Amino acid sequence: MKRSDDPRHLKRQAVVKNLYAQELNPSTIPLPTTAKILPHLKTIDRLIVTCAPEWPLSQINRVDLSILRLAVYELKFKTSTPPKVVIDEAVELAKTYGSESSPGFINGALGAVLKLL
Repeated sequence: MKRSDDPRHLKRQAVVKNLYAQELNPSTIPLPTTAKILPHLKTIDRLIVTCAPEWPLSQINRVDLSILRLAVYELKFKTSTPPKVVIDEAVELAKTYGSESSPGFINGALGAVLKLL
């Protein structure tokens, strides 16, 4: 059973919030995991654009984009976590922080990323 107080889930929440803060204010101090993601943003964003072509980055909700960036980083660069877990966690974060349509969008985009990788 999933628990909302799971340390890995709480760490992902903090990273998503920090990625969002970085988007709004680039001088925000990055968390260690965020600092690992930032150098890969161009590669991550290209994957997102490829896998969700109907949504240019500028039109993706900033919270959804932060969740996608973390999940794509985990799928492509931090491959120790099983893809199913990464996608499930991203969908859960979208349910908590995104809009009503966010979980479906996140799930579809990450499914496409997984196929591409």
